[in-house]
Amino acid sequence: MSKLSTYEAKIPDASGHIHYTADENAVWRALMAQQADAVQVHMARPYLDGLARLDMPQTCVPQAGEISDALMPLTGWRVEPVPALIGFGRFFGMLADRVFPAASFIRARKYFDYIKEPDTFHEIFGHTPLLTDPRFAGFSQAIGQAGLRADKQDDAWLIRLYWFTIEFGLTVQAGQVKALGSGLASSPTELPWSVSDGPIRRAFDVLDILRTPYRIDIHQPLYFVLEDMDDLFAAADRDLLADVKTAQARGLFAPAYEQAGAG
Repeated sequence: MSKLSTYEAKIPDASGHIHYTADENAVWRALMAQQADAVQVHMARPYLDGLARLDMPQTCVPQAGEISDALMPLTGWRVEPVPALIGFGRFFGMLADRVFPAASFIRARKYFDYIKEPDTFHEIFGHTPLLTDPRFAGFSQAIGQAGLRADKQDDAWLIRLYWFTIEFGLTVQAGQVKALGSGLASSPTELPWSVSDGPIRRAFDVLDILRTPYRIDIHQPLYFVLEDMDDLFAAADRDLLADVKTAQARGLFAPAYEQAGAG
């Protein structure tokens, strides 16, 4: 995959430690400070509970080992640094092994409010809180296991279920729409957008999700809403590859980003 922004991958040393600069730590510190109140207002309880469990550093970029040490006793997951975007095959394989691939770089200040590809703030602050919950961790592992069995041409279909739930899902909590996905928790601009009256909302439905195209470089014009969290966990027990074949037979929906006039 080609890079969408300018970044320098951070390579761990022999002990697995990544050396972040003072400015990179300052970006983490500023992002944490900016998102602290926003996530408390807009994010769903499972995410907030996980964030509290991790108690991640406020002033410097966490090391993968620190987060792994917190996750392992809870769900058996660990975090492994990767340079940036990785292919579907490697991604599914890591999820199946309960390993979360975390991009090692942190965004430059010019991409502070919105970055088109995952950085370590998105990966650690956005993703790992849900991985403290065995139910969400099990769903992510199920996606990985299904991906390992999938044909290459099915990857782009299967990943939509992850995209519209773990990455950009919404849910209902005490009658209010709350954000659930990691891409929302880590985005200063998309989080408030996702729970506003601006985007399209559709009820959670596995086949509809598999048939819905998306773009990674814009705020999502459409989100799926989980009325009951158990519907997501039940999806882990489905024959997802059979669902993919059904979705392919029915065909893709017209892209919402074209209807919304996204460029």
